[in-house]
Amino acid sequence: MMRSLFSGVSGLRIHQTKMDVIGNNISNVNTVGYKRATTVFNDVISQTLSGATSASEASGKGGTNAMQIGLGSNVSAISNVMTTGSSERTDNPNDVMISGDGFFIVSDATGFYFTRAGAFQVDDVGNLTDSNGMSVCGWNTDNYGNIIQGEVEPLNLYEGTKMYLDPEVTTSITFTGNLNADTHPEQKNTISFYDSIGNQYTINCMTVYNPDNKGWTATLGTSAMVNNDPNNTVELNFGTGNITFSFDEDGTLLTQDPETLKIRTTVDFAGDSPFNSVFADELVIDFSNLTQFNAKVSAMANRDDGYTAGTLKGFSIGADGIITGSYTNGLTKSLGQIPIADFRNPAGLEKVGNNLYAETTNSGDFDRIGTEVGVSGGKFMGGNLEMSNVDLSYEFTQMITTQRGFQANSRIITTSDEMLQELVNLKR
Repeated sequence: MMRSLFSGVSGLRIHQTKMDVIGNNISNVNTVGYKRATTVFNDVISQTLSGATSASEASGKGGTNAMQIGLGSNVSAISNVMTTGSSERTDNPNDVMISGDGFFIVSDATGFYFTRAGAFQVDDVGNLTDSNGMSVCGWNTDNYGNIIQGEVEPLNLYEGTKMYLDPEVTTSITFTGNLNADTHPEQKNTISFYDSIGNQYTINCMTVYNPDNKGWTATLGTSAMVNNDPNNTVELNFGTGNITFSFDEDGTLLTQDPETLKIRTTVDFAGDSPFNSVFADELVIDFSNLTQFNAKVSAMANRDDGYTAGTLKGFSIGADGIITGSYTNGLTKSLGQIPIADFRNPAGLEKVGNNLYAETTNSGDFDRIGTEVGVSGGKFMGGNLEMSNVDLSYEFTQMITTQRGFQANSRIITTSDEMLQELVNLKR
């Protein structure tokens, strides 16, 4: 039989395979995080009719090349092109795109998988999952919101102390700004602080200028409004409730020791109260940052610590992968961090469906720890998803050449068949 007949058959087969790859690329043109595939052909073994010879001075002849006839073609590789797709803005805070290399790490009972599709969601028990329901893996935090970079594990945003923030007692208040003895010789400020069970207390601090000694006296009030309710007040006792200080001609405080400009006091309820223990810590009120210039009065008290209890109301994912929870008391805390898996040969990963990849012997191993996205110069883009990297203009061009290649190979078969028919007809 004619060798060209089998060459044509092999050509039909590989062009059909390439068309299958093109069709799959086009069908996934809008698949989040999809990486297009390319088909590479090579020729198969050639039949040698005569080998190459070298030049011979004795015969006076030059060398000749080998005579070979190829026996068709073959598919040598179907490769994934791992370039980053364009970003699609979704404005969904749960959607995340990797700008750069690497993969999100997800898992189920069968093990770890990897994906570029960052369409995440939180289930009813707080598990961060992808669109397939697989757990998004990362680094969790301790009770204080510190990231623990160890082996990755499924991220849960509601577990442990993440759902709530315990209250914190106030231990430090700092006055900042300017006092003006000419325009406001009496300055009333509001001081707010918290006890250890989250109750807020608001008292007045009256700062009065004495022209005789050119000094100021700050005195704390004792009637405190509780939790911003004017109908709920308590009387407090302070171990020390006032302080005196003065300024030089340049408007700076006349002391070299800032400790003398602090009221260090303990707080107790007037009379017997079971709640005195909620103020077990010392309360320090610092006046060392005040000035006295001929300028607008701007003195105000700033609470350095202390807050009421809070409940988690939302979260956001930063460019570094840190998941930050926001609480009803206005504070934030880290809930975990999303790392990436970076492979030496990402094109060697195996597609397993549902936008997932699995490691192979040619992709490199996953170390079960991952790395921060910024290590390789990348970042996370919240509110965005990575689009497919399929280029329709390229795919349609490849479709045309593939179709013509298939037609040409089918013509080889029909022409070879006609030649064989002529050979058979010689017997007539």
